[in-house]
Amino acid sequence: MPTTTLASTNVELNDEGFFVHPEQWNEEMAPELARQEGIDELTEGHWKVIRFMRDEFLAKGAGPSVRMLAKTSGISIKELYQLFPKGPAKIAAKIAGIPKPRGCI
Repeated sequence: MPTTTLASTNVELNDEGFFVHPEQWNEEMAPELARQEGIDELTEGHWKVIRFMRDEFLAKGAGPSVRMLAKTSGISIKELYQLFPKGPAKIAAKIAGIPKPRGCI
């Protein structure tokens, strides 16, 4: 498994770039991860989704799908795609340092 340095911390990633050990993640890493996904600046909307994804993962052991994310986060699917154009659940999970949600390609 590849390792990389984010916010001065070595972390282990899987072949798709998701954290192998989500507990290694911290908020200082998120802007670097976002830039790797083509998101130059994290807005309050981005942070709301990122924190929601982490909370769901910590509570349930998995991140939500796009549909569930839209239903439970209070952010519409349209807005989710504006924030994370390449795939809201997948990209938000990657930036949040959690495994890829089930159902994401």
